[in-house]
Formats: sequence, C-alpha cells, structure tokens
Amino acid sequence: MTEAAELPPAPKAAEVIFGERLPEAVRYAELLADAGVRRGLIGPREVPRLWERHLLNCAVLSEAVPEGVSVCDVGSGAGLPGIPLALVRPDLRITLLEPLLRRTTFLEEVVELLGLDHVTVVRGRAEEVLGTLPPVHVVTARAVAPLDRLAGWGVPLLRPYGEMLALKGDTAEEELKGARAALSKLGVVESSILHVGEGVVDPSSTVVRAEVGESPGGVRFAAKRAKAARTSRTRRRR
Repeated sequence: MTEAAELPPAPKAAEVIFGERLPEAVRYAELLADAGVRRGLIGPREVPRLWERHLLNCAVLSEAVPEGVSVCDVGSGAGLPGIPLALVRPDLRITLLEPLLRRTTFLEEVVELLGLDHVTVVRGRAEEVLGTLPPVHVVTARAVAPLDRLAGWGVPLLRPYGEMLALKGDTAEEELKGARAALSKLGVVESSILHVGEGVVDPSSTVVRAEVGESPGGVRFAAKRAKAARTSRTRRRR
C-alpha cells in the first residue's frame, strides 16, 4: 500500500518510551498505516506523522496513570491512547470502549496480534455500559469531544476517587475553564492541567485531569448506575 510505504521508521524517542515492546509498537504503527487507512480509521495524511503525533503523544500518558489500576479508554477509535498505553504498561487492566463495529473489529485484531492479554475490547457507548461495566480507577480519552461533554460520558464510569485523563491540545486551559461548572455537577472535586513526556517528546502532551470524590457523575448518575446494576443482576438470575 502506498500509505504504508510512507510510514517513517520509529524515532529514537520510541525506543526510549516503548523499550522492549518497540517491535509491537512498530507493528501497531504498520497496522494503522495500512488497515487503519483502508478502513477509514485514520486519514492517509496522518501516516507520515503517526509516531510523533499519535503513538508517542499517547504513550507518554502513562506518566499520569497510577500503578496496577483499571482503565477505560472511552471512544477508543483506532486504539488511541489505549493501545500505546497498554504497550508500555502491562500492569494495567485496560478496556477499550468504542461504539462502532468496524473500529471494535480492528481493535480486537490488534489486541490479538500484539498479544495484549490485559486489554479487553467492548462495543458500546459510555452511557450504555454504565452499571454493567465495573467502575474503573481511570478513564482516558483523546479527541473524542469537548471537555464538558466528554466528562458527561466518562466521569460516571469512574469508581469513587477515580480520575479522568483527557489528552487535549492548545485549547486545554480554555476548555477546562469553561467546563468547571459542568465538572463540579458531575462530582469532580479537583481539576488541573498536566504536561507529560517533557524531555522525551516535543512538544509535550497536554492532559486535563479531573478527579472525583465519593459520587462519580453526581447524584443523578449514582442513581442511574445503581438501577442498571440491579437490572443486570436480575437478568443474570433468570
């Protein structure tokens, strides 16, 4: 494929970030450049900058994720940031949540090919799996939606005192400022801007961190979550 031929070799930073998993990272980049383009998961113009703009930008998110926790990558798409995160952090239990069949099919193929036993692919929307997907420590997302709308999907999936980590660009400060009221209603007790990958990738990746208290999603979502859990238990008994 012409698109695959345009994929540049892995940069030095990739060796630093992925370490012994670099061969799997290269394979993932090749899959994105070939099948990812053919299936419309990424644009062909993204192929020359797959490493810097996508894989490395996502992999350094690992700096902000605690050890040994559960993670849900909301709107995972072609697996960004979930797959790069999984490659550098085998200690995590990662769920790739994506509503579109063609994307989940691709994700399942990637997970199998790369031997990512600690990764599960779930087809669905965040609001649909609420109460059936076990609450997670960390929700991740990249280029899914404006922060206030993204929080409405991702925050309710968290367990108490969990956190949402959203990869954002230059608009991070402005988005956070405009979303603070919405975040507060969703049970977010602290929010901040992080810069990860400094000294490794240039520019560093910008992350909005939203930490929740006892009621992720607020009172309304707590009731919805409880109702969904009761319904799920009833179905299992039948």
